Amino acid sequence: MPPSSSWISPGYSQKLPSPSRLDGPTVVSVALGRNLNIYKVFRHEIVQTAEMLIDNGTMSDWPRERGVHSNAGGIQADTMTTPTALDELDLRILRLLNADARKSYRDIAKEADASLSTVSNRVRKLEEEGVISGYVPVLNEARLGFDVLAVVGVKIHKGKLLEVQRRIAKDDRVTHVYDVTGEWDSIVVVRLRNTRDLDAFIKRLGSMEYVENTYTQVVLNVVKEERRVLL
Repeated sequence: MPPSSSWISPGYSQKLPSPSRLDGPTVVSVALGRNLNIYKVFRHEIVQTAEMLIDNGTMSDWPRERGVHSNAGGIQADTMTTPTALDELDLRILRLLNADARKSYRDIAKEADASLSTVSNRVRKLEEEGVISGYVPVLNEARLGFDVLAVVGVKIHKGKLLEVQRRIAKDDRVTHVYDVTGEWDSIVVVRLRNTRDLDAFIKRLGSMEYVENTYTQVVLNVVKEERRVLL
């Protein structure tokens, strides 16, 4: 069952700039109505496990507010039960934005073989329906000094899953928190500057109330890390 709104942290609505106001490489977060469950969103990237989908941000000028997240771990559920119907033009526009979300509507119209007004209306519609849930720069963590990427399995005391996940998600270095099937109750992905920070993080996590056990895997090499929904 989806989590009750009674435990959701309020006040995390954030403005997301339009492509024309973004600097640097960008990616479009695209939600296609899958039944997924998200407990942590980092830089408004879609993170997914199972049960429901939670969108990753709002624009102040959007006609309809979507689900809202923050790096501080606030969560507001927005469940979509059926996929959004997309035609070939929608898909062409999304592919072009996925390749470069800073691309102008004029360039998109030319490449998609559509009028400027049609492209503008389609993008607005895709935003309103939550298919496009935001525009964000794609940052290189290693260039920013975050050299350690770790995947941590967490076994949590029965009945305390959401409470513990919310506490874990408040750490800004945690990029993803998943509900998973199998031996471990939750999977946590964390970006850290060095192994000393990793050691401190694991010890703090292991001492957290209701955390029964953990295991840690350090990523040695990233073969593929796709942040877009490929269409």
